[in-house]
Amino acid sequence: MNTPKRHLSKRTFLGLMAAAPVLTTPFLGSSAMAQEIDAQEREGVRHNISSFRTVNWREHFDTLGRGAIVADTVSRALHFWSAEHETGPESYKLYPTSVPISEELTRRGYTSVIRKREAPTWTPTPSMRERDPSLPKVVPAGPLNPLGTHALYLSWQYYRIHGTHDTRKIGRRASDGCIGLYNEMIADLYPRVPVGTQVRLI
Repeated sequence: MNTPKRHLSKRTFLGLMAAAPVLTTPFLGSSAMAQEIDAQEREGVRHNISSFRTVNWREHFDTLGRGAIVADTVSRALHFWSAEHETGPESYKLYPTSVPISEELTRRGYTSVIRKREAPTWTPTPSMRERDPSLPKVVPAGPLNPLGTHALYLSWQYYRIHGTHDTRKIGRRASDGCIGLYNEMIADLYPRVPVGTQVRLI
């Protein structure tokens, strides 16, 4: 279904990302104005995907292998290349993301996708529970789950590329270490990424 297009300038978009507060709970507001602002921000992110610097996988990997992901924590974008097939060249996708809230929680380097889950459950890490003992031991799949609708598990313990039900987090520093995407975008990425896909966070 076609939706009305709204324009958000690159300067405004970057300003929103830099100035936005860290959010820790899913967006549950029912205000029509809040929903309209949220819709405009999301549409603005979509239209500004083209403003992100495109990169070549050869800048980061020797071969495509089973596919490749570069998550850029500076521009807050995820780049994906599928493996090259006999039927044609690799495909390239670009998605806006949320990134860790601080340098302390940001890990950079090479890892890989070791498993995938649709409708994942979420288990807070020991350090999260130490900071906030009120956190539940496990959060089942659903609208309150911080992992959204799909999750790609990395070889680094506790690190994921996943969806989020709180759409205001995208384009912002808003996670405890993971890379977050809109639910509809992680749903698009999920079937494209086989286990074994190589990943680099920069």
